[in-house]
Amino acid sequence: MSRTAVLHPDGLMRCPWPAADPVYVAYHDEEWGVPEYDGRALFEKLILDGFQAGLSWITILRKRDSFRAAFDGFEPAAIARYDAAKVEALMQDTGIVRNRAKILGTIDGAKAWLALEEGPGFSRFLWDRVDGRAIQNQWQAMEDVPAETPLSLALSRDLRALGFRFVGPTIVYAFMQAVGMVNDHLVGCFRHEACAALGRAGRTA
Repeated sequence: MSRTAVLHPDGLMRCPWPAADPVYVAYHDEEWGVPEYDGRALFEKLILDGFQAGLSWITILRKRDSFRAAFDGFEPAAIARYDAAKVEALMQDTGIVRNRAKILGTIDGAKAWLALEEGPGFSRFLWDRVDGRAIQNQWQAMEDVPAETPLSLALSRDLRALGFRFVGPTIVYAFMQAVGMVNDHLVGCFRHEACAALGRAGRTA
């Protein structure tokens, strides 16, 4: 795989990691790196990143609709009420990643999310780490992009303290990239400047 931006048949330069997979390309073009401020959507993405641990993101992406159906649209209030019978039902669901520890971690995460919503809210808790605006990076090649940073390490530690699980610093950094807290599209990618503009605008509320 190329380590720098790649020219696609449609004439656009993209980060190399989606390759030619149409599902991955659409995710790269439409979602990855776009600042997300909705607390429930942020919860969903963090949980899915946790399920990715040990797997590839495309595996999770292809199962995302099944995950949403299985986990009540990732509504934390619903997930926080899951009992042992629901956990066992999820363990039989072939549409998701059937990992008991990750399922239980999702329930813990929902409870932690609800507790945060009684205060500043999950979105503000996250975005205040970057003063409400995306960190703008200028990477030329994939080897320039870090797997984790001091910020992702600190955020990982704080999420764990609140009760979230499967939120190591590498997972957290991948989450930060995906939800646009950092703009890690390579500078040669056509999405870099578009996401930069959105990130500079910042959170409005």
